[in-house]
Amino acid sequence: MVNKYDVYGMGNALVDIVSSVGYDFLKDNEVEKGLMTLVDEERQNELISSLPKENREMQCGGSAANTVIAVSQFGGSSYYSCKVSNDNFGNFYLNDIASNGVDTNLNIDTLEPGITGKCLVMVSPDADRTMNTFLGITTTYSIKELNYEALMESNYLYMEGYLVSTDHGKEAMIKAKKFAEDNGIYTSLTFSDPAMVKYFRDDMKEIIGAGVDLLFCNEEEAMLYTGSDSLSEAREELKKISKRFAITQGSNGAMIFDGDTFIDIEPYKVEAIDTVGAGDMFSGAFLYAINHGHSFAEAGKLASLASSKIVSKVGPRISINEAKELLVELIQG
Repeated sequence: MVNKYDVYGMGNALVDIVSSVGYDFLKDNEVEKGLMTLVDEERQNELISSLPKENREMQCGGSAANTVIAVSQFGGSSYYSCKVSNDNFGNFYLNDIASNGVDTNLNIDTLEPGITGKCLVMVSPDADRTMNTFLGITTTYSIKELNYEALMESNYLYMEGYLVSTDHGKEAMIKAKKFAEDNGIYTSLTFSDPAMVKYFRDDMKEIIGAGVDLLFCNEEEAMLYTGSDSLSEAREELKKISKRFAITQGSNGAMIFDGDTFIDIEPYKVEAIDTVGAGDMFSGAFLYAINHGHSFAEAGKLASLASSKIVSKVGPRISINEAKELLVELIQG
């Protein structure tokens, strides 16, 4: 029996407002460059109002949302468990993620009152991203947002590490993971951000428990979680908590462990314009590939190709046509 979904994702739902800014904008507005900073709504609105309206691109986002949308763009099937409110941004989110071919638990008739989360992504001339995020109603994400029927019809559960920062988010991750394990569904996790590993390491350990089937992280996160001083040491430690994993290394490509051997994934050299969503795209392309008959080496290559495409443009999305071209490039070698 073929499952309905390749990937069931769970994570924050944020409307991304992406804008290119100069260094002076960050300095004048006392924004810490290169970091993801949680702010209140007043501060976020103040920054948004300082940007020209024509210099804003809006789309549904959130780390795991970007990943499941990528799965869909490549031709896969995905579901997203998330939470938005009954406001203009929530309605936008519901419609935008549906237009990207992703099924969700969201229903226009049952959205709660509140404020939908938003992430202001400021891209500086060096392609670095600085994010000021107001989480809004997504901070109340809980087990109520889980759809066990959809999860039961999925090959992979994909959990966003950012959810670990709230008790009810962490509880939802633990419940979903146990359900997946009890029903033969593969479990996967992304650490999401070094800060999540640094400040919520014990919580991450509780979620991982006896281990996961697939882990996504970058070099810094791998070393922080394992307490290692080198990547070679960290990767050996990661074997103890994940059957397989992918460690992204930025401009140096990635390292994949397929359960038996390590595979070095070569980078594709491009001029970086915007690094927003590169890691999310890597996970999405990788998950699509392993769900559609490709080896881990091939999945790593597609993920590296897709990530290089993302950083060479503004925003965390590629078009469906671009995804098709990347699949042809993968097949042709």
